Amino acid sequence: MSRQPISSNMKPAYSTALGSAFVGDSRELLRELDDGSLNLVMTSPPFALQRKKEYGNKEQHEYVDWLAEFGQLVFEKLADDGSFVIDIGGAYEKGVPVRSLYPFRVLIKFCDEIGFHLAEEFYWHNPSKLPSPIEWVNKRKIRTKDSVNTVWWFSKTPWPKANVSNVLAPYSDRMKKLIEDPDKFYKPKVRPSGHDIGKGFAKDNGGAIPPNLLSFPNTESNGRYMAGCKAVGEKGHPARFPGKLPEFFIKFLTDPGATVVDLFAGSNAAGEVAFAD
Repeated sequence: MSRQPISSNMKPAYSTALGSAFVGDSRELLRELDDGSLNLVMTSPPFALQRKKEYGNKEQHEYVDWLAEFGQLVFEKLADDGSFVIDIGGAYEKGVPVRSLYPFRVLIKFCDEIGFHLAEEFYWHNPSKLPSPIEWVNKRKIRTKDSVNTVWWFSKTPWPKANVSNVLAPYSDRMKKLIEDPDKFYKPKVRPSGHDIGKGFAKDNGGAIPPNLLSFPNTESNGRYMAGCKAVGEKGHPARFPGKLPEFFIKFLTDPGATVVDLFAGSNAAGEVAFAD
């Protein structure tokens, strides 16, 4: 999605007052954008899984170079304070219970060769994910359920736009009680860990700073997207991420009116969140 006109020859699949969705090769569409014009690229590309998916996915040995083509274009189109956030699921090597290093090869290539900075690594925990791979988890029972994706937050410079105050988490019940009566729960002093916990620890800041482990279940099965697919007789996208994942990064890394793009939009969950916000 984009506020910018992509091409005079390319008509959007649909548009709203806030943006448009296009169907085409993302590399060609990106080239039509002005350099430095994007505030956030938030995406989840097809993963380098051993089993081929109906939406298409590259083999592990060719995946990193393939994804780097998109990464290079994103680097050129990002504003200096812009961010590129990629959700990448893990995988096993073929035929053995050994994890593939391809998500980390993406990280190294993007930083060492393209020029991105790793602003921070995040991990998305999907508590509703089914046990997999079946051979190692269900049958032989020698591995645990793989339910965490790596999420790389890349930036063009060391100082991307970000405001954690926009994504504060609700306080726990215990923290609420501490704020109400701090003298009852702790005494300001230097802890054994070296942390100096002062009186300001009990200040109400409107919420808690979230961790870099984000836990969002991916269980949406009867929302507007699935209802729309059913209404027109289309099969829903088989590997959607929950809207709360892009919502977190859109709120964290952009201001209202920013230009947000998802290269591999799929069901356009990121677009729905961006348009709503």
